[in-house]
Amino acid sequence: MARARPRATVARTLYTAEERRRRDESGWTVVQGILAPVQFAVFVVSLALVLRFVATGEGYAAATWSIVVKTMLLYAIMVTGCIWEKVVFGRYLFAPAFYWEDVFSMLVLALHTAYLVALATGWLSPMQQMALALAAYAAYVTNATQFLLKLRMARLEHAREQQEREAQQRGLGTAGAGT
Repeated sequence: MARARPRATVARTLYTAEERRRRDESGWTVVQGILAPVQFAVFVVSLALVLRFVATGEGYAAATWSIVVKTMLLYAIMVTGCIWEKVVFGRYLFAPAFYWEDVFSMLVLALHTAYLVALATGWLSPMQQMALALAAYAAYVTNATQFLLKLRMARLEHAREQQEREAQQRGLGTAGAGT
């Protein structure tokens, strides 16, 4: 019986050195760093307002406006995120490092946009609109988690690279000491 050979794996870093430099030098990185927590804060308030309406039937206007504001922030972060991706990776969407996050972002955008269409056309009842908003919010939480995991991966990767550089420097420093 033949043994299965282990497959060699090549670890792809999230950023090349050049991509990391472009990321760190880009003003769009700062924009994303500001918009993301603002959008999350609006999401938390909006979620509370939506759940209040669903539970009590009160506060439809406040819940509706909060969803619209959340959606506008989503559009802003998506547009600026596309620009950031172009600056860092050379393409507006679906760079290999963020491919699945971008795919899921399309679902998030579609659900939020469907909510706006339903609101503008009266296509759904207020309770159905809130159900659609909650579906959009569930997709948003999943997508935000994807991005947070990537952020953590980038930080761990950077720390590992720094440790490797420091170890190399220590090795070079002690190698020359005995000569």
